[in-house]
Amino acid sequence: MLLAVYATTIFVTAALLFLVQPMFARMVLPLLGGSPAVWNTCLVFYQAALLAGYLYAHATTSWLGARRQAALHVGLVLLPLLVLPIGIPSGWTPPAAANPIPWLLALLAAAVGLPFFAVSTTSPLLQRWFAGTGHSSAGDPYFLYAASNLGSICGLLGYPVLLEPRLRLAQQSRLWTGGYLLLVAFTLACAALLWRAPVPALADPIRARPPGLTARRRLRWVLLALAPSSLMLSATTFISTDVEAIPLLWVIPLAVYLLTFVLVFARRPIVPHPLVVRALPIAVLALVVVLVKRANQPLLLIMGLHLAVFFVAAMVCHGELARDRPPPAHLTEFYLWLAVGGVVGGVLNALVAPLVFDTVAEYPLTLVLACLLAPGARGGGRAQLVRDLALPGLVGAMAAGLMLGAPPGRAAVSWLTLVVPALLCFGFSRRPLRFGLGVGAILLAGTLHTSAQGKVIAARRSFFGVNRVTADAASRFHFLVHGHTLHGAQSLEPARRREPLAYYHPSGPIGQVFAALGDPPAVAVVGLGAGALACYARPGEAWDLYEIDPLVERIARDPEYFTYLRDCLPEARVILGDARLSLSRAARRYDLIVLDAYSSDAIPVHLLTREALGLYLDRLAPAGVLAFHISNQHLDLEPVLADLARDAGLVALLQVDTHVTPAERAGGKLPSRWAVMARRPADLGALTSDARWAPPRGRADGRVWTDDFSSVLGVLRWR
Repeated sequence: MLLAVYATTIFVTAALLFLVQPMFARMVLPLLGGSPAVWNTCLVFYQAALLAGYLYAHATTSWLGARRQAALHVGLVLLPLLVLPIGIPSGWTPPAAANPIPWLLALLAAAVGLPFFAVSTTSPLLQRWFAGTGHSSAGDPYFLYAASNLGSICGLLGYPVLLEPRLRLAQQSRLWTGGYLLLVAFTLACAALLWRAPVPALADPIRARPPGLTARRRLRWVLLALAPSSLMLSATTFISTDVEAIPLLWVIPLAVYLLTFVLVFARRPIVPHPLVVRALPIAVLALVVVLVKRANQPLLLIMGLHLAVFFVAAMVCHGELARDRPPPAHLTEFYLWLAVGGVVGGVLNALVAPLVFDTVAEYPLTLVLACLLAPGARGGGRAQLVRDLALPGLVGAMAAGLMLGAPPGRAAVSWLTLVVPALLCFGFSRRPLRFGLGVGAILLAGTLHTSAQGKVIAARRSFFGVNRVTADAASRFHFLVHGHTLHGAQSLEPARRREPLAYYHPSGPIGQVFAALGDPPAVAVVGLGAGALACYARPGEAWDLYEIDPLVERIARDPEYFTYLRDCLPEARVILGDARLSLSRAARRYDLIVLDAYSSDAIPVHLLTREALGLYLDRLAPAGVLAFHISNQHLDLEPVLADLARDAGLVALLQVDTHVTPAERAGGKLPSRWAVMARRPADLGALTSDARWAPPRGRADGRVWTDDFSSVLGVLRWR
């Protein structure tokens, strides 16, 4: 009974913690848009609140002891009832100032700060309380951490799978409030069980102070927590950027990360720790070969390898934490240092890496760190240290020499140049320092390896991800690629520099739209890309280009990469920022608004809602047209647009231009999907009589996306 109450309370706590974060982020999205500053501010706030919660748990139990602290905590968990249910408080509107971050921090503190803080404190506190109940398992309460992470997994998967597709935000908030009331009741029950425990049970093991913790041990805890946290985030970014961009992909590494905690902190570890320690060198070296070769096919095998290596590395690091857990008297401090490591890992990946690196360089770096932290032989004197430092350098030099000397076009030889250094590095696996440096040396040498997937002209990174400018093998075209999504292409032939290519080809749907509308006097384009649409502009027309990522504008304006803007619209007016917010401030009305922001794996949902469509119509001339580019490998947005058009009483047409001939493809045209909307059929001109255009099909339930409801899971292509 006692154990079930504590385990259930911890489970509910963790689930609530993982439900509130995406829920409130959805509430803020329509107000502030999809700027990375918004998401990074939320991330930093949540991590700071979590760290503060763990600090509160450690400080109050250290000063008050478990029994008096329980009385304090009961009061704390009751306070959030004053501000629930969670929502945007009345009277809170975004400031007109360019920097909304102070306002957002104040909103987070006012709307979600107290509930989030109260929930974040509960898991370590309840484990500390349980250690003082006199239960037969109280001497080692860390197995309850498995229940906490199991609750986190349920919250993580439950929001996109169960809550978001079925409930509006207001309903989600009320459900969360119900869950919090349940948590309050369970917390009171846990406190009562603690207070009923005989006082002698509190003297052992809680008040029997074990030896103090050393700074070295604390630092090791931080690093062992930091490495998997950073590796999870960097692996997610790398897979999305260099392997395949799939919606909701981030859920899988995070679920694996939480699962490793469940496995290593279980009362009877399910996976033997020595087994994953032995598996780590094999898994890492297999991944090193794949990373150097820049292989991304076969997709399932490569993606599975990345996730498997992350699982093994996280199991090793978290297993070391489980093996080195201190007595219950130091439990809250142990979790505090784990939280510090997690926060540092998150900040390094989310805030520092995009500023420092042009590629996802943090991924191999955290992989090396995980290898360095693995258990094994250390020390051995100065001579051993010299060997630990020198031998990896020799292996790296050998790898570089073999790669540079490999004859081009010989695949077997190319693979052999990597296998030989990898086998030598495997011989270092019993010494973590030597092995980790060896892995790093081979990865460094791998930068000399030439990719067979087109020449990379430039790689630049912002908070929105990695943008690459590449050229085809014959150097006939330049391509702008964001992650794995093509955002534009241009011919390098002087006679074709002004010809829109890829999804924007004159013979494609958007070319037909411009032909049908003639020369629209005022045009807005949401999503700049390489700037290809600018070459539909004619003298005297007013064009506004909306782009959220300043890096994309810099690339589009650089004539070394693309010349569309220079050649076709030299005085282009590029308006930086979230398109919905920027359009709401626009002074003019447009005859054509082209919305080209839906091709990536992470679509801006707030640009596809009833409220967003209302804004577009407010900015549209009476006879104006909306054009939506919805080419997307993983998401079927046709029914979303069909339902929006029906709801608004608009005329809508769709063209799926997939029949691209080999000659057209060789000339730079790509298949594309476009939809158009207007108030009257006559506004669409010749498109209404063009057999290539047909009304889009809506969903059976006809449920319209709004700022209060949307579900990416519902439009995923499952084939």
